[in-house]
Amino acid sequence: MSRELGLRIVEAVLFSRAEPVPEAVLQAHLPGDLHVADLLPELVLAYSGRGIRLERIGQDWALRTDPEIAPYLARVEEKRRKPSRAVLETLAVIAWKQPVTRGEIEQVRGVALAQGTLEQLLDAGWVAPAGRREVPGRPMTWATTPAFLDAFGLTSLDDLPRPDDLDAPDLVVMAQRTGEEAAEPAAEGQGDAPGHDFGDEVSS
Repeated sequence: MSRELGLRIVEAVLFSRAEPVPEAVLQAHLPGDLHVADLLPELVLAYSGRGIRLERIGQDWALRTDPEIAPYLARVEEKRRKPSRAVLETLAVIAWKQPVTRGEIEQVRGVALAQGTLEQLLDAGWVAPAGRREVPGRPMTWATTPAFLDAFGLTSLDDLPRPDDLDAPDLVVMAQRTGEEAAEPAAEGQGDAPGHDFGDEVSS
């Protein structure tokens, strides 16, 4: 198979998926003599300076609207409900401390974690179970997902701002700022994660 045909196949697979596509899935569409890792940089360059661009999200890849173009595609629609403070605080702790148990989340936040908080993050697809801690009681641990990276515009967890102390006041400020951006109406064709109705649940 020619390299040109391989590029077209990878491009077609990416175009057909709204969600980020793992490299292994892209490779599965190619013959053994072509390697997707060699083709992706060429596609990134090909889309440079255009209305859409190819972005790496963790180990996955997706076609996304160029941020400079997105405002021109915005639709007027009802603004999505912003995640509550409890949801954002919990998400921030999981993102920086993962894999983390429920008890560890409560220790960092200083309040009990209501069941609804984790359920909202699970419904949004931003966190997922990450196995059980091998300690008495074998508590479940939690970690973020590729959907979290995609929704918050991160290439990898290394892109997260890292405060020296998770108890610092700016923890909530950063989480709220990011959460508000994620809750803004999506630009048409941008391929962002769908909106989620986060309730006003607050841990107590």
